Amino acid sequence: MFAAYAARIDRDQPLNGLELGERPEPVERPGWTTVTVKAASLNHHDLWSLRGVGLPEEKLPMILGCDAAGIDEDGNEVVLHSVIGQTGHGVGPDEPRSILTEHYQGTFAERVAVPRWNVLPKPKELSFAEAACLPTAWLTAYRMLFTNAGVRPGDSILVQGAGGGVATAAIVLGKAAGLRVFATSRDEAKRKRAVELGAVEAYEPGARLPRRVDAVIETVGAATWSHSVKSLRPGGTLVISGATSGDRPSHAELTRIFFLELKVVGSTMGSKDELEDLLSFCAATGVRPVIDEVLPLDRAREGFEKMAAGDLFGKIVLTNP
Repeated sequence: MFAAYAARIDRDQPLNGLELGERPEPVERPGWTTVTVKAASLNHHDLWSLRGVGLPEEKLPMILGCDAAGIDEDGNEVVLHSVIGQTGHGVGPDEPRSILTEHYQGTFAERVAVPRWNVLPKPKELSFAEAACLPTAWLTAYRMLFTNAGVRPGDSILVQGAGGGVATAAIVLGKAAGLRVFATSRDEAKRKRAVELGAVEAYEPGARLPRRVDAVIETVGAATWSHSVKSLRPGGTLVISGATSGDRPSHAELTRIFFLELKVVGSTMGSKDELEDLLSFCAATGVRPVIDEVLPLDRAREGFEKMAAGDLFGKIVLTNP
């Protein structure tokens, strides 16, 4: 079957390790099922995999891709939860959790095998492309907002780095949930788009906000860390799920954190129950993932290049006929 896969690790030039071509069909395992992939979306996790982060060389070649929507063996339209081993279903109780492509072949292929437990019904209101955007970036944003930040309608949030998958999701979900959303981006066009999606205002990174916020959604890391901390009200919460600009800020702002009793919460992915809630939320409210571009799987390299350059707003989706 045709697939986009990591053939080698290159930490400096990750796309050098990306290959497109034929790979073996999924291996049958007890408690697993094979899904015919209709759509799959790119995440920064896929670039990190090509750099060898979470993907050891002995696991190569590895089909990339965490997210997918497709057709199961019984003809049902489904969405995949990409965290494997979260409950032990299909892998045994002692296996630590992992994301597809860390230990098991991913979704950038015509077919993918996952534990049956990881398969959820796709709401009829969502297209395959829309549903394929939800299990990583949108689920991460959902958990950051409603589980770890604990915000309620009427609260205010700052979303750093508008344009990325998680940040875009946080803006749309926050608006739909009745939050007052502020956003930042280095790019003027992305700031304008953030406002169109529901942000009250969008600023250049580091700009002083008109008010301190209840929570900050942080995925950028070192470049925005100090601004994130300074933007919080006393007792506010900073939720971080990524560090695309690095994980070593020049100023940790420890004094401000303890003096204002701020909370710093790490957040990774989300649970199957949260994905089910997110799917229902989108189906019921009309909220839809922001899609930058849809490409056929055989043009996956174009999508990777665009994501690596940061030249996107929302998600890139790869489709099979």
